[in-house]
Amino acid sequence: MASSPLQLSTPLRTLFLSPSLGRLPRIPFQASLFWQRVTPKTLVFSTGIRGVSGPGRFCSRAKASMAGTTTEKGKGKVEVFASEEDLSVSLAKYTADLADKLSKEKSTFTVVLSGGSLIKSLRKLVEPPYIDSVDWSAWQVFWVDERVVPKDHNDSNYKLAFDGFLSKVPILPGNVYSINDALSAEGAADDYETCLKHLVNSGVISVSAATGLPKFDLMLLGMGPDGHVASLFPGHPLVRENEKWVTFIKDSPKPPPERITFTFPVINSSAHIALVVCGAGKAGPVHAALGNGKNSEPLPVQMVSPEGEMVWFLDKDAASKL
Repeated sequence: MASSPLQLSTPLRTLFLSPSLGRLPRIPFQASLFWQRVTPKTLVFSTGIRGVSGPGRFCSRAKASMAGTTTEKGKGKVEVFASEEDLSVSLAKYTADLADKLSKEKSTFTVVLSGGSLIKSLRKLVEPPYIDSVDWSAWQVFWVDERVVPKDHNDSNYKLAFDGFLSKVPILPGNVYSINDALSAEGAADDYETCLKHLVNSGVISVSAATGLPKFDLMLLGMGPDGHVASLFPGHPLVRENEKWVTFIKDSPKPPPERITFTFPVINSSAHIALVVCGAGKAGPVHAALGNGKNSEPLPVQMVSPEGEMVWFLDKDAASKL
């Protein structure tokens, strides 16, 4: 597939980026994609960081370069680093290697971002050697969840990513798919799902053969101290949503209350998931997900189980209870 910007006509709705980045039109389409319930595969990976790299756009195997320890768990490979700095170095290499491999295979690299400390952990990508060696034109950037606030609001995941990452790399503005923050939470979720379906229909986003859902190349997830991922919170009914691709929440237990979020069927259709967790305050949920303990109701982080590969990037504090 060519890596030139997507050409669309007959706008369906306007997908706003930042005021300085312009707007991306969309077109309506008919899609017969649906989700079937399947049992997700759990994979165990070999020692050493597995990476893939390549170019990217914006609706190889390598050993860690720092003193990290690798263990194999039933839910993927677990990398533990002495510091968040070491973790960031490894995460940058993993992401760049994966992007390089996949963009050479199919001319695009679809990557999904989350909020919180994840963007800070990506900071090494904007430094040499990656700032100059990555084919940024292939990157297509999405958000696993977003707060329904203006894009210049301090609570916006878009603003967080733009300030800390996107404004520092030459990703094409038309390849960054943010939500339409002029809509209600429900409208923004429906609008974002329509955008995803169009990009699946046009071949920009791959499709999972197992589920018929979008199969993103890399989903970069963080985790909250309560074990939530995306905007899927413990005990909330949305953790069981299995029909919508993107849904909304108006009563988030963590402010701001109105958000949109990918659902678990979409999250778990990913080709690769990197779960990045730092800090002693998150050691409990990490132990619940990776330790031998049992709990009556699984935390959202325990429900992350992709079709493809999963790597946990933990600093020593987050891994302190393992």
